[in-house]
Amino acid sequence: MTHLSPISRAACIGGGVIGGGWIARFLLAGIDVTVFDPHPEAQRIVGEVLANAERAYGLLTNAPLPPRGQLRFCASLAEAVADAEWVQESVPERLDLKRRVLAQIDAAAPPDALLGSSTSGLKPSDLQEGLAHPERLFVAHPYNPVYLLPLVEIVGGQATAPATIARAKTVLDAIGMKGVVIAREIEAFVGDRLLEALWREALWLIKDDICDVETLDDVIRYSFGLRWAQMGLFQTYRIAGGEAGMRHFLAQFGPCLQWPWTKLTDVVDLDETLVEKIGAQSDAQAAGLSIRELERIRDENLVGIVQALKAGNGGEGWGAGRLLADFERRLQAKAEPAIAIDVEAPLALVETRVSPAWIDYNGHMTEHRYLQVFGDATDALLRLIGVDLAYVEGGHSYYTVETHLRHLGEAKLGETLRATCQILASDDKRLHLFHRLFAGPDGREIATAEHMLLHVDTHAGRATPAPAELLSRLAPLAGAHARLPAPPAAGRAVGQKRAPLAATA
Repeated sequence: MTHLSPISRAACIGGGVIGGGWIARFLLAGIDVTVFDPHPEAQRIVGEVLANAERAYGLLTNAPLPPRGQLRFCASLAEAVADAEWVQESVPERLDLKRRVLAQIDAAAPPDALLGSSTSGLKPSDLQEGLAHPERLFVAHPYNPVYLLPLVEIVGGQATAPATIARAKTVLDAIGMKGVVIAREIEAFVGDRLLEALWREALWLIKDDICDVETLDDVIRYSFGLRWAQMGLFQTYRIAGGEAGMRHFLAQFGPCLQWPWTKLTDVVDLDETLVEKIGAQSDAQAAGLSIRELERIRDENLVGIVQALKAGNGGEGWGAGRLLADFERRLQAKAEPAIAIDVEAPLALVETRVSPAWIDYNGHMTEHRYLQVFGDATDALLRLIGVDLAYVEGGHSYYTVETHLRHLGEAKLGETLRATCQILASDDKRLHLFHRLFAGPDGREIATAEHMLLHVDTHAGRATPAPAELLSRLAPLAGAHARLPAPPAAGRAVGQKRAPLAATA
């Protein structure tokens, strides 16, 4: 398997919430990572973050990830960065500490290694002071959880070379992240400037007893938070302007900026009383859930949102969903050719997991997702015989014209699913398939599906014989499968009494 990224070795200095997220993001892109963090619990913390990240990726995408990179903890900073192509610094947000750590990295890392800082507010020019190679330092400010949220603000300092910014963006894009280049360096950059304004106003609302923390969070998550998940501030307000667009919105609501609504110019005093007030309300809101439990809930919610966005815009994807779709296409393109397939048994062509977006009100995988997995199995078979994207774009494809699906069992969140495909019959126009779906480590059979497909000329809109080249790829599979026992459920009618289940395959 080739690497997703132009780099194959990264070093992470600091393994806390943000550093651990970077470690997971690099590892899951197939990049080897060395880590230095003097915290006595660093390995445990990183291990827990990585476990959450792997669980989230299993729910996020079915695309073939590269083999996970190798993780190694080092006894010294110099050892960690000695062979790195990208060094990510994620130590606490103190200028003196960051300068000291960055100077050590600068002295020990290879001269051409990229040097990113996870700072959320310090200007890169201030961080470059005293470095021997300031041209390779830049801010790479991510958002938590780094392994799921794709945005990274890339900010160069006065001495940062343009080539450094370009290289950093290339690496981030390759591992599924969205590197946005901020044109000028300012404290807190763009994202945190916006968040700080909202945070400051929120503190006043709590201090003045306008609402409690749960009410404030509800106002966000049930309203504009949902809008922001798929459109930013300005595009949302463009729509709010109606057919006249943004200009009408500004004309209508611009005068409100002069009204004395906000306390943004005043800084709330975070005294002990207010800290305790917010802390107690936050404890009540958590209702006993641990931080790790809240992280898993957050990850599942984010996965569901991103997958919904991937299906948006007529299937083209939107926002973070389009980014995921593009990332998956690159994963598919870089995947190694399929290993030799055992044609003397039903073809095991699809393995996936039950995503949060697939769960219904009963807490199980909803019914149309069974058909989706079976459709993926059909697509995998078609790709195997040459019906790929280029073939479809050329004006021919197979269309499913009849389906019979049986639901035999339930699938729960996160369970592994495996679909097999048996060719029952074929000729120059028709393809008759039988799929079986198995779930969980015990491989219990939870569904079957029987499909009839026709080869079609998509331009003419009618069935047409498949070309000889395609049929020559299909023939060995169909011939081998003709020697297999016919599935007992093949040819069943709806409502027919169920036969005893066959042994799992």
